[in-house]
Amino acid sequence: MIHLVRFKLAAYGRSHRLLQPTIGLFVMLVIFYSTLTPPGKELTAYADSAGLLILVFAWAARGLLDTEPSTQRLISMTAAGRPGREIGAGLLAALIVNLGLAAIAVGFPLLHGFAAMPAPADLARGVALHLLGLGTGTALGALTSRPVLASPAVSMLVLFGGYVALLLISLTPVGRLAVPIMPWMRAANAGVLDTVLLPVSAATLFWIAASLLLYARLRRLNP
Repeated sequence: MIHLVRFKLAAYGRSHRLLQPTIGLFVMLVIFYSTLTPPGKELTAYADSAGLLILVFAWAARGLLDTEPSTQRLISMTAAGRPGREIGAGLLAALIVNLGLAAIAVGFPLLHGFAAMPAPADLARGVALHLLGLGTGTALGALTSRPVLASPAVSMLVLFGGYVALLLISLTPVGRLAVPIMPWMRAANAGVLDTVLLPVSAATLFWIAASLLLYARLRRLNP
């Protein structure tokens, strides 16, 4: 399985598809931190970054899972021995790419963006929120990848529309049961993130797990 993950990462790198979300990431980070974040507001900036960069993470995951042609995916699935191994390798490769992008998102303001270094606890919370964001983005990207949605136009519309829907739903009371992006942004801005971090994490992880299970099911039906 490790060899298959490496193969997918190498194919993604050679395709230059990674350039698109990477450029999008740096554009968003430059916009986020065009003005230095004042002391004490680092967690608010991280919370906003984690929520808004879900779109970039989804874009990166979709691009990786779209890299292999259908015939190559079938060959990889056959070589892996079980369909689940090939599916899992693709998702693991997407998570690895997004971990790298999230590391840049967390590290960038430490070099340029924060007027003062954040407290270690705020840095840890920022990392946790970006992990939730990259997991959400990976799941959304998987559900809009070519094996699930064959039309590139439909795929992009569903990706952007799905992200907007997540934001809008998170503004409603039902949003706490989905991916509560806006609630974690608001809580961080109000300085009460610790009071909602556990339920926010539980709801987000549940949605991620359900989405990835749905993706695996759809892949088995349509390799």
